[in-house]
Amino acid sequence: MKRRQFLSLGVATLAAPAIISRRTVAAEPGAPLPIPDVMEVGPGAGNILSAIKGRAELIPGVESDTLGYGQDYLGPLLRFQRGRTASIDVENRTDDPITAHWHGMHVPGYLDGGPQLAFGPGKTWSPELPVDHPAATLFYHSHVHGRTAEQVYRGLAGMIIIDDPEIDDPLPRDYGVNDFPLIVQDRSFDRSGRLTYDLGMMGRMQGFHGDDVLVNGAIRPKLTVPAGLVRLRLLNASNARIYDFNFTDGRQFHQVASDGGLLPSPAAMVNLRLAPAERAEIIVDFSDRSAVRLVSRNVGSGGMMGGGMMGGGNNTATLDVMSFDVGDASTSGPVQLPGSLPATVSDLGEPVRTREFILNISSGNMISSMLNNLIGQDRQTMGINGEPYDMSRIDQQVQLGETELWRINADMMTHPFHVHGVSFQVVTMGGRAVNPAEIGWKDVVHIEGPTEILLRFDKPATVDTPFMYHCHILEHEDAGMMGQFTVG
Repeated sequence: MKRRQFLSLGVATLAAPAIISRRTVAAEPGAPLPIPDVMEVGPGAGNILSAIKGRAELIPGVESDTLGYGQDYLGPLLRFQRGRTASIDVENRTDDPITAHWHGMHVPGYLDGGPQLAFGPGKTWSPELPVDHPAATLFYHSHVHGRTAEQVYRGLAGMIIIDDPEIDDPLPRDYGVNDFPLIVQDRSFDRSGRLTYDLGMMGRMQGFHGDDVLVNGAIRPKLTVPAGLVRLRLLNASNARIYDFNFTDGRQFHQVASDGGLLPSPAAMVNLRLAPAERAEIIVDFSDRSAVRLVSRNVGSGGMMGGGMMGGGNNTATLDVMSFDVGDASTSGPVQLPGSLPATVSDLGEPVRTREFILNISSGNMISSMLNNLIGQDRQTMGINGEPYDMSRIDQQVQLGETELWRINADMMTHPFHVHGVSFQVVTMGGRAVNPAEIGWKDVVHIEGPTEILLRFDKPATVDTPFMYHCHILEHEDAGMMGQFTVG
């Protein structure tokens, strides 16, 4: 076969819709939303987070092989308090190396839980985390290079809430009553109803997209809420899918926090887009006592900029996420939103240098990935600034306490870009200026054209335990779209 014919065949194969073998076991929506148990993590001993192999009934009556932190699937909600050390023992009771990366947390590199800190079966990692972060909703997950996507997909992930005793939080905050964690994931199941992760060519290139939406490990669950204001902490814990959340009755809600903590004031909206690993806290008013569903427009992810061949499916389709009904009780929390919030706002100053980052994937790499898939090889086919990730190479050296401007773009696809060890301010997106205060502190930004972020690193990272920057489409990260840097 001639090279030109092969390239044409490759593009046609990538563009063709996947044929999905639908399961025969039904998954009825409407089961009660599971509320994660809380582990209050302080300076004392006894905080044990065990990564284990599980058998979870994600489809009722059918067990799947899963992973979890201390339970069959996902992990407990970890609650830290600013100003207190969080001492925790992370045990590995699986068959493979794992880590626990405290995504979004401001800690030194040797505590960050990145790929360099992977530890094997039977081992325990016992970090003591100095909690120096504003009140926020964060994320924890395994971060082993080449295995992150499947380990997170199987369940090695959970939510973190950081409380700040120095601020008076005027929002609903009675956990499990008017303040709820929502860990949103898309997953696929085989014909028997078992969880499956069959990556294939499109999954490698575009990131894995599942057929069903789970919230806290349940398929399209139902939550009964009190009448009044309710706080929902949304975490997009999917490998690759972007969500565009809205309510079926078109009701308005207010975003009050993003990745790094509270916004300066509530932002009214009727839809909210979250890329993988992004978080947002929203306040929804259920005082009308009307039942409603939370849905998402199927925007796909990883698509060609401006649409095109790899747009992620039918953009007009709607994904059911979960449903809400209103109980007899009224909320005992606040009855109205304040006009302003106790956000932590700081001026990063003028940048002392600018760095450029291009997230790379080319048609040649597409074909290479296809060939590797066909012959059973798993090679890195993506990169940043022309280089796939190399654990032995330091890509950037950053000075402690200095402000920098990072310019990020991509040569083909759109990507959620994450930086470890810091929260940053977004100053332009898609080449257009934005107001950083309206977006809030971020640690993930979706790259849909030239994007600029302002950062100041206040936590050190050494050659042995550097920080990462990477695409948070986990299949792209595993394929080499990641770099590492020191701070000192």
